[in-house]
Amino acid sequence: MPQQWYAIRSKPRKEEVVWLQVASQGFETYYPRIRVNPVNPRSKKLRPYFPGYLFVRADLDEVGVSIFQWMPHSIGLVSFGGEPSIVPENLVAAIQQKLDGINAAGGAIFDGLKPGDAVWISDGPFKGYEAIFDERVAGSERVRVLLEFLGSKRKVPLTLRAGQIE
Repeated sequence: MPQQWYAIRSKPRKEEVVWLQVASQGFETYYPRIRVNPVNPRSKKLRPYFPGYLFVRADLDEVGVSIFQWMPHSIGLVSFGGEPSIVPENLVAAIQQKLDGINAAGGAIFDGLKPGDAVWISDGPFKGYEAIFDERVAGSERVRVLLEFLGSKRKVPLTLRAGQIE
């Protein structure tokens, strides 16, 4: 059986440890990360695009499944019905291409949002609300969104950190 891509699940916030272990054993890996602009300058600038997951290319007939299952901080390969699920090569390539474009454009806040796009507020007092992207606030890492309150027709503008929307 030729080498195939598989997804490995890691324990929370241990993706990088698992990635380093898998790579040190000679496997081709892909750990999708996205550049972010955190409020705290000491925070990590790269965050996992798929928290808890990374990709490995391996021939499971040759190396077996247990090598990934018993690795420290790993939960094992993503499986369905007890069989490790193959991730199509073109899907891995598409993820790489998408993330390369986002990171080249300056990170997560420059991901092609246009006025009128629906966004979710993922942090702060309005967490969980859907809003409409309005614009980026010039000279900062902030954005303006329009939020509809309690079914009223009037939309209230809010200025948020760009990292607070998805």
